[in-house]
Amino acid sequence: MKTRFKSIFLSGLLLTGTFSAFAQSSGHISYEVVRKTDPSGMRIMINGEQVKPGDPNFPADVPDTRTFGQKVTFSGNFAKESRDEQNAVVRTFVQGGGGPPRTTNMGRPFEEQTFLDFVNLKTITQLTVGKAKEAKTYQAETPVKRTTGWQSSEQTRKIAGYNCKKATVPFKNETYTVWFTTELPLTYSPIPDLMPEKGVVLLIEGSGEQFKASKVSLHVVDDREVTPTEGAEHVAAEKLADLRQKAVADFQQQLMTRERN
Repeated sequence: MKTRFKSIFLSGLLLTGTFSAFAQSSGHISYEVVRKTDPSGMRIMINGEQVKPGDPNFPADVPDTRTFGQKVTFSGNFAKESRDEQNAVVRTFVQGGGGPPRTTNMGRPFEEQTFLDFVNLKTITQLTVGKAKEAKTYQAETPVKRTTGWQSSEQTRKIAGYNCKKATVPFKNETYTVWFTTELPLTYSPIPDLMPEKGVVLLIEGSGEQFKASKVSLHVVDDREVTPTEGAEHVAAEKLADLRQKAVADFQQQLMTRERN
């Protein structure tokens, strides 16, 4: 029975957020993220060959949306974001004789972490390429910029146990709906540009993505858990993107070579 498969790389880019400094607060917020799938951004392999949208062999069963969990952990002057299946290469094998597809996690081409410096209002991304003694960590920093044009509303609702206010914001050539609470001692948004002047965003809705808080937990967090690793080589954001892309391409090539042998 002939087996064909498609390989999808789950991008390691994290949607980052920002805090205002409340050093006495610590804990974590869990979000459920739903995002529309962009087939053009996927690496889909069938029988060792990459196929793109428009190709007759491009699978028709690519899901319209992806759902995954994202968590931010905060303490002191920093926070760290993480999400499910971060940086993973996932392969879905399709049996030639029919039947349901079988999905396998093939591992990670690199390790990537996103930290938030809410004193200097910037995100810090650290990318580690290679294994063991050959591993090398690079770091890029990006300033956070708030989107203007917020329109407040009198509407309220409770999300994850907290009373939230509604606002609309022009973003990505459309209008996003943002629900935020001022009942928590910090200011944060899972999308950095959509950070209010004060408050924590617990729900963001746009036509192509949604972030909804499912749990908020205030508890003691060790500052070391959310602080960037020292000793990383500082590079520009563009250079970090090139390093990430090369690591993915090398990993895909290794998988194809392994399968052909």
